[in-house]
Amino acid sequence: MSLPLSSDTEGCIVVDEIKETETRKLRIAMLAYRGKPHVGGQGVYVREMSKALAELGHAVEVFGGPPYPDLDSSVPLNKFPSLEIFNDHFPGRIPGFWEIKDMPDFVELCSYMTGNFSEPLSFSLRAYRALRERVDEFDLVIDNGSLAYGNLLIQKKLELPILGVIHHPITVDRQLELDNARTILERFGKRRWYAFTRMQTRVCKKIKRIVTVSESSRSDISKDHKVDLEKIHVVPIGIDTDFFAPQPSIERIPGRIVSTASADVPLKGQKFLLEALAEVREKFPNVHLELVGKQREGSTTADTLDKLGLSDIVNFNQGISYEELVNLLASASVAIVPSLYEGFSIPAIEALSCGAPLIATTGGALPEVAGPHLETCLAVPPGDSSALARQIEFAFENTDICERVGLAGRQRVIKKWSWKESAITTAKHCHDLLANWIDE
Repeated sequence: MSLPLSSDTEGCIVVDEIKETETRKLRIAMLAYRGKPHVGGQGVYVREMSKALAELGHAVEVFGGPPYPDLDSSVPLNKFPSLEIFNDHFPGRIPGFWEIKDMPDFVELCSYMTGNFSEPLSFSLRAYRALRERVDEFDLVIDNGSLAYGNLLIQKKLELPILGVIHHPITVDRQLELDNARTILERFGKRRWYAFTRMQTRVCKKIKRIVTVSESSRSDISKDHKVDLEKIHVVPIGIDTDFFAPQPSIERIPGRIVSTASADVPLKGQKFLLEALAEVREKFPNVHLELVGKQREGSTTADTLDKLGLSDIVNFNQGISYEELVNLLASASVAIVPSLYEGFSIPAIEALSCGAPLIATTGGALPEVAGPHLETCLAVPPGDSSALARQIEFAFENTDICERVGLAGRQRVIKKWSWKESAITTAKHCHDLLANWIDE
């Protein structure tokens, strides 16, 4: 953005105008096509980032689809009802014709009927329609992960710049699902389901600036979506270290493992954790697993539980509060993130912040998050249940080392991650986006 020269300071740019541009409070529309905390890291991101931006003085309004985000009272939520085809109680339902009230509903149903995941596209069209009526109320849009064609309408027709937030490219999930498909028909279905990733690639190329949560994700986004690295910027996620903290009054329970099952997909590696659990049980009969998440009947996890006969030592903790999660982590002999890939991993930094000894794979960005082996975590290769079993046994046999690792892990989190710093950096990218937008 070119600035006028002062008439009485020849050849000098007016610095105050630059400062005003960089510090002025922004009016931000944040899009979250799914945002409930139990959906995973994206729900946490929407809640905490919107709150932190608001605390910096920016006006933030979240536009969310079901399941709706759980926001701080300082942040208003504009709800976009959908057909809720993938609801918690009856996922994959077919809506009645009387439910189709507008074009986004029609797109959502038709896309689903062709086997595609329809939520990002239909949500983006609802967002475009809503923002069209209020375009003068916002300076820019932060899109949390939808990367859909409606974003391009917002950017081109409404002339609102979009900051795209990508936690990791869904192309990684797609490839892992295809690699784990057992039949040609299942493989075909997975290809159809993930067809929306082609849309995301096209949208990534068109939006002006992207932020992501790790260097690993930055590299993968550039490679999979064919986007220049210069356009992608890393803004690590934060955590409230005063809340997620050790609980001296709670003793660690021997043999207790805590892990999070936010989604029953190959990416999360739950199959390998259960296989490792079966091995460890032979040597440590008191071993038991507390899984944070919902048990899904007929899922891969449920099938593996039955196959290995582990139902008696695996307990699912559905819909627990964050206070209960902190207490659960405080009682753990070890916390585990068994993922084949993570773009960041909020469960990892929650465990580290609570001082829980952490076993984490080296998949994706996890080494960036968890740190060095035997210093701030115990590291294992992804997809290796035997290696994971050996590391669990090591943790059970060396509690003194684990306590030291747990304390060091908490210090790592305190030094590296806070939501305030994440929000400050995100706001800077918003200002840079607006400045370049004006230049163009």
